Amino acid sequence: MSASARATRPTGRARARPPLDDINPARMTGAPATAFEANRSYLIRLAYRMLGSLSDAEDVVQDAWLRWHDSAPEAIANPRAWLGRVVTRLCLDLMKSARRKRETYVGAWLPEPLIETIGAAPSAGEAIDVPYALQLALERLSPLERAAFLLHDVFDLPFSEIADTLGRSEATCRQLVSRARRHAREEDGPRHPLSPDDARRYAKAFFEAAHSTDATILKSMLAHDAILRADGGGKVNSVLNPILGSEKIGRFFAGISRHVEREARATTRYEFVMINGLPGYVSLERGETAQAMALDIRDGAVAAIYIIRNPDKLGHVRRLLAEV
Repeated sequence: MSASARATRPTGRARARPPLDDINPARMTGAPATAFEANRSYLIRLAYRMLGSLSDAEDVVQDAWLRWHDSAPEAIANPRAWLGRVVTRLCLDLMKSARRKRETYVGAWLPEPLIETIGAAPSAGEAIDVPYALQLALERLSPLERAAFLLHDVFDLPFSEIADTLGRSEATCRQLVSRARRHAREEDGPRHPLSPDDARRYAKAFFEAAHSTDATILKSMLAHDAILRADGGGKVNSVLNPILGSEKIGRFFAGISRHVEREARATTRYEFVMINGLPGYVSLERGETAQAMALDIRDGAVAAIYIIRNPDKLGHVRRLLAEV
């Protein structure tokens, strides 16, 4: 196979990284740097959807740049396909170690939240939001199933290219995608896009209800079988197991509000935003703990609540709130 159609498989060995200025494509010149920059957004989207971590995705794309820079890129006829193969294979390697870490993760694991302004229109090809329900469904797939599903159903790659990327036959890749679809459809049911006004209205109403001591206010917004999942990573106070049902969720938030009222330590900063394509808000709770709250709205009710409190995933949220 020629260099134009082959991506070198990652060895998994740690590579010494040169100074950041030396590997920044923006500082390079010529067609290779232009080709890489033209595909950077696609590569970030692909890596994030596979890994659920924007910081890990950026590291993978940086590593892909190193391999691109070292590979005689002028001879590669299809840069997008070559880079996509490299990023996919790097992600597969990383996913193996990530899966082992998640087996010992404290409480629920949720993807790193992607924050956007409500009503903001991302540039073409730059939207990388993945609804949490789908991302969690992908987490239960094998790395190969997840890669095949994303490459085919999300990024529209043909099975011939997926087979080359994964080192499997086309028939095997079709089976991988078929199994992945069954899991994804079970978890990621139909939803309808919200207008910016509706997204802000839901986020504001939920924020006010969640900070009320009257559980009936929040309960009225929830689907009967609503579910709450929270990720504190064992580093801050957070529920460890999902809370099921509108009754229990309403009592949970009302209990927190009563405790906060007694302590006289209210939410100090907050901002209504879109989180992975879902309405919600980021906040600094009781003046100290940053969190992101995403709301999955279905048929006019809140069907799922995702709370991210792990500080390792919220550095960008703290920076945003510092500007509020």
